[in-house]
Amino acid sequence: MKNENSKGFFSSKITRSVIVTLAVLLIGLAVYLNYRWFYDPVDSMGFGDGNMEDNYDDSQATDTEGTAGDYFASAALDRQQSRDEALDVLNLVSSSADASEETRAEAQAKISKIATDIQNEANIETLVKAKGFEECVAVIADDSVSVIVKAEELLAKDAAQIMAIVYETCGITPENVSIINK
Repeated sequence: MKNENSKGFFSSKITRSVIVTLAVLLIGLAVYLNYRWFYDPVDSMGFGDGNMEDNYDDSQATDTEGTAGDYFASAALDRQQSRDEALDVLNLVSSSADASEETRAEAQAKISKIATDIQNEANIETLVKAKGFEECVAVIADDSVSVIVKAEELLAKDAAQIMAIVYETCGITPENVSIINK
């Protein structure tokens, strides 16, 4: 009797929809935590942002130019890999026959949001580089943006230009923009 009840429970469409929805939420949480730990401003969570600052003194650095370039390439690659994983799962959910119509619509909306964020990040990076910064990585998460630029010193006028670019590109206000110089 117990086995028959459990078989019926796991074969229902509602249960499958709940499982698919939970999978989507877990992936969203993973993307969010990845952003918070690696791209968010210092002290927002109290840990995880140590990789944004040099954790060594200049005597330990052998090639600071290569290190900074590697950092920006690595950050862009990590961001892309994280997004690709999320998109794979969302595409799986949106094409699943077992998922409810509401779940598929939610997955499609998230796919559209990710695509918009990718385009806005690319636009921000291009415009910031056009303002004279050698390297730039922008990360959009929810209603905030972190912009990491390669600069010895970040002047107030430079920060204002970057905030203006972010606002004009995606409408995110300056209080939700974090600018980090690397």
